[in-house]
Amino acid sequence: MGQDPRRTKIKPLAWVAAALAIAVLLGLAAFLEASRHQATSAHSRTRASLVITSSSFSNDGAIPPQYTCDGAGISPNLQWAGAPGGTKSLALVMHDPDAPVDFTHWLAYNIPPTAHELAEGASMDGAMPQGSSEGANGFGRTGYGGPCPPPGAPHHYVVHLYALDSRLDLPAGVTRSRLEAALKPHIIGSGEIVGLYGR
Repeated sequence: MGQDPRRTKIKPLAWVAAALAIAVLLGLAAFLEASRHQATSAHSRTRASLVITSSSFSNDGAIPPQYTCDGAGISPNLQWAGAPGGTKSLALVMHDPDAPVDFTHWLAYNIPPTAHELAEGASMDGAMPQGSSEGANGFGRTGYGGPCPPPGAPHHYVVHLYALDSRLDLPAGVTRSRLEAALKPHIIGSGEIVGLYGR
């Protein structure tokens, strides 16, 4: 019997299709692995932890009245450790997420990497580390504005500290949205401490 000519055409086409399918699968696997590696690298880049403490209040503890609008309203002491290598500046954002509209209490940036503390009252006394700047708080003033919640359950006051791989080209008195937009691409480490205050 003679060989069916249609079969001789089908076999090469099947091999070509199989080879193409394997190439596509291998390419997809390589792409997914590269994407996973890139995402992991970007994630780990921002995972260095800063340890923040304060002699003014403990983490998840009550903020004493002298740091609020019911007292002198001075800025609290903050101390930190663990800034990763390559840190060129630090930035601080203190806010109240429990307010009807997330309320900004303190912005500071271009804090030198050699600094490891903000002294109590540094914002009010003009004793911020040399070269650093402060932004506008929710009260419309530059510098620290103490907790001043309405009567009711205590609010959480979250202090975020960011280690950055650059200084920020920002003037004094910037808004929180502008500061956060500028610092976001430069974060190489972060940490936070939370204080509570109610009236």
